[in-house]
Order: sequence, then C-alpha cells, then structure tokens
Amino acid sequence: MSAHCQVTGRKPGFGKSVSHSHKRTGRRWNPNIQRKTYYLPSEDRRITLTVSAKGIKTIDRDGIEAVVARLRARGDKI
Repeated sequence: MSAHCQVTGRKPGFGKSVSHSHKRTGRRWNPNIQRKTYYLPSEDRRITLTVSAKGIKTIDRDGIEAVVARLRARGDKI
C-alpha cells in the first residue's frame, strides 16, 4: 500500500535526520494512512479508500457522497 491519501493527496515528506554529531542521513515522514471501507447508499455498495487521518475527518465533515463526487470529478476511479 503506497503512502498516498486518495482524499487529501497527502504523500510522504522527505528530508534528513541530523544526529548529535551532525551527520545527516535520509529519512521520510509518512502520513497516517489507513484503509477504510465506506458504504455508499446511492449505489448500495461498499467502497474501500486509502485515506489519511485528515481524510477521515474530511469524510466525517462533508459526507462520503460529497467526497466521492469530488474524487470522480477529479478523474479518480472509485
């Protein structure tokens, strides 16, 4: 599962870890990605989305129907 949110588009951030001796090594900050299953009443079916914690809050706030409509308008296949 890639660390990419289908709702918000959040992806990993990249940078450097800096040790006490100031040696720099590469690292990445992954978003809090989870697979969630939602029920779409208009289509009478379930869909599984890969969403971040902020994406889950967005779905709770706006509703799954509105979020799916936005995803489809953007061209994503659901």
